[in-house]
Amino acid sequence: MGVDYYKALGVDRSASDDELKKAYRKLAMKWHPDKNPNNKKDAEAKFKQISEAYDVLSDPQKRAFYDQFGEEGLKGAPPPDVGGQGQGQGQGGSTFFSSGNGPTSFRFNPRSADDIFQEIFGSSNPFMSSAGGMRAASGFPSGIFNDSMFRQFESGSRATRKAGPYEMKLSCTLEELYMGTTKKMKISRDAAATNGKMVPEEEVLKIDIKPGWKKGTKITFPGKGNEQPGVAAADLVFIIDEKPHNVFTREGNDLVVTQKISLAEALTGYTVLVTTLDGRNLSVPVNNVIHPNYEEVILGEGMPIAKEPTKKGNLRVKFHIIFPARLTPEQKTGFKKLLSASTS
Repeated sequence: MGVDYYKALGVDRSASDDELKKAYRKLAMKWHPDKNPNNKKDAEAKFKQISEAYDVLSDPQKRAFYDQFGEEGLKGAPPPDVGGQGQGQGQGGSTFFSSGNGPTSFRFNPRSADDIFQEIFGSSNPFMSSAGGMRAASGFPSGIFNDSMFRQFESGSRATRKAGPYEMKLSCTLEELYMGTTKKMKISRDAAATNGKMVPEEEVLKIDIKPGWKKGTKITFPGKGNEQPGVAAADLVFIIDEKPHNVFTREGNDLVVTQKISLAEALTGYTVLVTTLDGRNLSVPVNNVIHPNYEEVILGEGMPIAKEPTKKGNLRVKFHIIFPARLTPEQKTGFKKLLSASTS
């Protein structure tokens, strides 16, 4: 069956990047071998598994391949339905699958646990109180815990590590995400003065919101978080959040609007009237019979596509048909005649 990477990190299969990173940070700090000197062998194995799980699930290509073929397929066991594809071993233990005469379709290059740890925490080992004597005392085997883990401490002084990023939500209206805007955010943080003391500092940051940005988009200001003695200032990360709109909902690059219409309008024709996010008035006649699942698609009137500024998604109009609460006998007879005639 192979290792369940989702279970290893304690997340579900729909976990976001932020959830994966949060889970990794918590478990890596718990199982780092230097924090478990009395249980180092088990801690090393657990730490390696946690790191491998994060490495795979935080990479979209590796994650997609793992979700389809599992750990065995990811690491080199032939996937169950690769047909005429070939399998090979690349340098450094990487695994790839390719067609007989085509380009390589996938290559798995595992990363070392200490590289991942240093990327997330800013240091390969934040638990040392001093460098002296630690290299000899560690006794790590070659592989994940090798000499490179201690190079930055060999000079006899502890290298400055960087605090983890500080994240804040940045709420935007749908209009702002449609047209783009500039927001100014006043921040207060602790900064180190020349005398080494921590002093409050205020600054106004300008954030340019690009048309088409989505919820979850991140804007990073390096070193704009709080400083601490002996620790480099954290990065400040703003994460786009989308405010609810009273007319439209967003689905990817499409905008969706629902309009209420009567049964008569559904059967005999209706004209969609809608004001766009940039203030234009659209009038679109619908001559088809509108049934409960009917959608009218207006091409190119959705959200801008951030990576392709000249293109937009679509505007999809859905309909809520209001049926009459009751009909008179005469109306029922009339409807029966009308509908019978239309189907004959």
